[in-house]
Amino acid sequence: MERDANKVTIGLVQMSMFKEPEANLRKAVRMIGEAAERGSQVVCLPELFTTPYFPQNDTVSGRKREDAYHETIPGRTTEALSAAARAGTVIVIGGSIYERAGSRLYNTSPVFAEDGRMLGRYRKTHIPHDEDFYEKSYFDPGDTGFQVFATDRGRIGVMICYDQWYPEAARLNALMGAEMVFYPTAIGTVKGIEQAEGDWHQAWENVMRGHAIANGMVVAACNRVGTEDKMEFWGGSFVIDAFGKTLARGSEREEIVLATVDRGHGENVRQGWRFFPNRRPECYANLTSKQDGH
Repeated sequence: MERDANKVTIGLVQMSMFKEPEANLRKAVRMIGEAAERGSQVVCLPELFTTPYFPQNDTVSGRKREDAYHETIPGRTTEALSAAARAGTVIVIGGSIYERAGSRLYNTSPVFAEDGRMLGRYRKTHIPHDEDFYEKSYFDPGDTGFQVFATDRGRIGVMICYDQWYPEAARLNALMGAEMVFYPTAIGTVKGIEQAEGDWHQAWENVMRGHAIANGMVVAACNRVGTEDKMEFWGGSFVIDAFGKTLARGSEREEIVLATVDRGHGENVRQGWRFFPNRRPECYANLTSKQDGH
């Protein structure tokens, strides 16, 4: 039976990581295959899925210390992901990898079509530098701009983890035509750090629910799981529809989270609520000024 072109099945590969990149890559390829066998048409991996979450260690020599994790694109990981996409006839959002590009180092998500072609890459725009998330010691700010990829399953935007907290980034993806936005992620709680502001996990999901509703688009976040030094990654990968309904949510265990989304629903939301036709861009100039918000 021919599938409804508006219905797209998403598979989020929620995985824990070994210390050895090759072992992580083999696991990711295996789980992409499993997701494809279970009906996924678009499969997403977590942030930095080939490595432990090394940015929890701050060091001025961090880039030299993690030389073993640097990769070029194309390279070993992208070749394996291309083959996995082709074997499963699935679109693959390759989580993110530690990309070396000349003297620059990026947190980069490659995206592959069902035939294995690399559609492009997105380099993480917003780089955090908080306790146990010392990413500025390792990554340069991304220089690709935001990227939306035209695929046979719709227009797909990809951002990475900390980008989740920025409504401007989500809106720009929507203005570029994204029907679905994926956020490969590495987030959890940290031993010894109190959640003084409130529930981090709840805030993490709620901010992306707002992105989905405000932009009339599907939002999917694919997180890692497991304990790595002081970090406890909470999993909870989810798919939210274009009006904020949670279609699927993962546990704290390694698993594949599946959800079928309706592209037509997003179009109905955008037409009905008319958030885009009623925008007032002439009033938003301060969004591009350098202010700290305090």
